[in-house]
Amino acid sequence: MSKKHPVIAITGSSGAGTTTVKKSFEHIFHRLEVTPLVIEGDSFHRYNRVDMREKIAQAQKEGWHFSHFSVDANILDELEKTFRVYGETGAARRRYYVHSDEEGEELGGHAAGTFTPWQEIPSGTTDLLFYEGLHGGVKTDTLNLPKYTDLLVGVVPIVNLEWIQKIHRDTAQRGYKPEDVTDTILRRMDDYVKVITPQFSQTDINFQRVPLVDTSNPFIARDIPTPEESLVIIRFKDVKKFDVNFPNLLSMIQHSFMSRYNSIVIPGGKMGLAMEIIFRPIIERMMEERKIT
Repeated sequence: MSKKHPVIAITGSSGAGTTTVKKSFEHIFHRLEVTPLVIEGDSFHRYNRVDMREKIAQAQKEGWHFSHFSVDANILDELEKTFRVYGETGAARRRYYVHSDEEGEELGGHAAGTFTPWQEIPSGTTDLLFYEGLHGGVKTDTLNLPKYTDLLVGVVPIVNLEWIQKIHRDTAQRGYKPEDVTDTILRRMDDYVKVITPQFSQTDINFQRVPLVDTSNPFIARDIPTPEESLVIIRFKDVKKFDVNFPNLLSMIQHSFMSRYNSIVIPGGKMGLAMEIIFRPIIERMMEERKIT
């Protein structure tokens, strides 16, 4: 952890909604004139798209589990080093994973499913590091990414809603067939349980969206439940760490209520407002501490 060079990590599985949270932070950064170094979790995959497909096929043939959720499918030692070095120096290395040909053109003519070259980001050019991806809170016998974060946020809808969001995103935006996305969900389940979910015991703040409509069969759902059809549970691991003012939250967010001493429930449509109220003071405090360090 570092007061001079803060590290913020947003972690959640594919389809969880981390991109929505990322946009909320972008708005706060813009308003506060904060310059973040944005690190995408996909850029720390170990394999390009072709090699990853070969590894998955090999795993299926030999009867062992392997997916993008797997620790071994990613260079998490490099991600941990990125967090640590940035916290110590404000410098880092960054690259991008190219999701599409269009994105590849924007990044300088790289093929979809490959990586751009590593780029050195010198100290003094950014105010904080902002990570969004699958593994920001991984802790194992040899890895401890939470140790090097100043704010670790989890985004974890109930699992049926998460699957619905992933199926709709991958079919609409990435051209996959629903049955292919379903196979991916099933193949990743072992890693989801062993790698993804334990991270939410490490996070400082969790956002869990709970739909108020029937999602009992996510594989045939035609629509993603809207925010207005949902509640969001916000859980704080340590209410003293960020000096959480629950009475203020309750007064500012209509129809919110406390479900436990460290958890507040809000209407789904108020999630953006809640993030503004919760995260803006935290980031303001980080920036003030940078000045006096």
